Amino acid sequence: HVQLVESGGGSVQAGGSLRLSCGASGHTLSWFPMAWFRQAPGKEREGVAFIIGGGGGRTSYADSVEGRFTISKDNAKNTLYLVMDSLEPEDTGMYFCAAKQNYVRDRMYMGAPEYDYWDQGTQVTVS
Repeated sequence: HVQLVESGGGSVQAGGSLRLSCGASGHTLSWFPMAWFRQAPGKEREGVAFIIGGGGGRTSYADSVEGRFTISKDNAKNTLYLVMDSLEPEDTGMYFCAAKQNYVRDRMYMGAPEYDYWDQGTQVTVS
């Protein structure tokens, strides 16, 4: 069983930056497809950044964050990151990291139901 633990949320002014971290126990993250999702009050959970499994580094982003957010893995630390720059009030929400255990190599998984493991979430507030 994989346990994900997230850290790094908080409050920031518009234009600022934050880095979210998602560490794992129970398995090596480097092989899993992973993603960051967010959910604002009254809205559905949406995917913002994705990275393929199988050790590859290919990534994909939602249009709303393209060019501002960067997803990456540090395999030595077994940790997933999301660097968020030029933050906007519309980025406010609860952020979640997710991992998928069974996957097809080099396939990008972009739907929340496709993921098996989730962390507890961390709040990001941009004002």
